[in-house]
Formats: sequence, structure tokens, C-alpha cells
Amino acid sequence: MPKPQTTGRARRTLVAAALAVMACGAPVLAQDCPRKDALGTSRVLEVDAATSPRVGLKSFPQTLPLADHEIVLTFDDGPWPATDTRILAALARECVRATFFLIGRSAAEHPELVRRIAAAGHTIGHHTWAHPNLKYLKPEAADAEIDKGISAVELALHGKATTTPGTPLFRFPYFEMTPQALEKLERRGIVVFGADFWASDWNKMTPQQELKLLVERLNIARKGIILLHDPKLQTAAMLPDFLRYLRENNYRVVHVVPAGAKTVSDKAH
Repeated sequence: MPKPQTTGRARRTLVAAALAVMACGAPVLAQDCPRKDALGTSRVLEVDAATSPRVGLKSFPQTLPLADHEIVLTFDDGPWPATDTRILAALARECVRATFFLIGRSAAEHPELVRRIAAAGHTIGHHTWAHPNLKYLKPEAADAEIDKGISAVELALHGKATTTPGTPLFRFPYFEMTPQALEKLERRGIVVFGADFWASDWNKMTPQQELKLLVERLNIARKGIILLHDPKLQTAAMLPDFLRYLRENNYRVVHVVPAGAKTVSDKAH
């Protein structure tokens, strides 16, 4: 039986509806993406401090339960207007969801960009107030850095400053930490993210060099949490080609959310 024809107007309506769902934060899986040749997001993975308090093989003995060719995209050190616009556009074109670990001071300076990242459906994590090396601070000062950063991001997102994160995900600057700091975050129900590999984009290199390095490491690891930095111009320029590589080589992007996180469709019921 032949399929009914879809008019141009109806097709545009369907695409607009799908994009509206994306903007509201519901999961956009590969089969729901308006661009049928896009990479898409393959599945949503809930993380919970009760079962996975620390993940990422660069820092910890365990990582997320990912299958072969599954990756999680994470970005540190934003929000950063000069580059995040390009990064968000690249992710939206491929219907890919990522996790952004935001610095509180930058969130306070660019609250509208924090809300834009969240409205596009990406997960918001925390990365201190000013990105110091917490390992070398007194415990009280380290606690204050973490809480001030969380509070600034929560204020930007929800209009209310609180040290209880709506998204209890945290990444230590420089991956430097103490056992005491880890224990405190675990008691608060906050998952600490490391990474499984990275593009070393804190070093000066061209987008092409960064892409080559990242692909080489991906082909060795075959799966994992990837660390990138959204303020880096070379990373913003490299990202569309990397997403294309993932699509053409059958990699699948997994979107990480906190356990019990509600999507728009969940809230409607």
C-alpha cells in the first residue's frame, strides 16, 4: 500500500512541532529528529549518586555503563557567548544532546545563555564559581567555591539562588580533588564526573589537528565520556566535523540526565 503524501505545509508544520519539543527539553532521539540523516541522540541515561557517585576512567575505576560505540559529550568552562552559539548550532543541527559543566561566575555574567543551553535540552552541570584548583584550598574555601558556583547557576536558570542543585552533577577543575571533598558531594547526592578521554583542547592547535587527535583517541577507547571545552574557538570550529565523523562511523550519542529528571512529556501526566 503506498504511503500517503505529505504536503509541504504539513511537512513544515511537523518540523516546527519537533523543533518546539526540542526547545522545551524533551528527549529528541534519533528517530524523532526533523533531519532524518542527522546523528541524533540514541538514548537517555539516568545517573544517580546512590549507584554511580563517581564516573570517568581518567579519575576513577568506574565509568558510565556504555556499550561499544556509545559516547557522552561534555563541555567545560562555559557559558561563553563567542563560541557557545556555534556549538549549540552544531549540536542542534545533528539533534545531539550534551552536558555543560558551567562556571558560576560566567553563568552570573551570561544568565540568558545558561537558559538558552537548558532550553535546547542539554544537561547543566556545575564546575565551581571561578575554576580554582580545589585540591589546594582549605576545605571551607573549597566548599564555598562549589556552593557559590551552584548558587550562581541556579539563579541564572531558575531565578533563585540555592546551593541545592537542580541537576546534581559536578566536575572538579583540573580533575584535582581530595577524598574528603568526594565524600561530601556523595553525601549530598551529587554525581562527580571525570572523563574517559579528551581532545586536549587546552593546548593550542588547529581544528583539524584537534579532530585528528580526538578521532584517534575515540578509535582506541571505542566508547566513553568525552571532555571538550566550549570557550575554545578551535573546538567550536572542529565540532561539526566531529559530529559528522560520529554519524558516518556509526557512533551513538547518549544523553545523561539525573535520576528522576522530568521531561516535558513526563510533567504533562
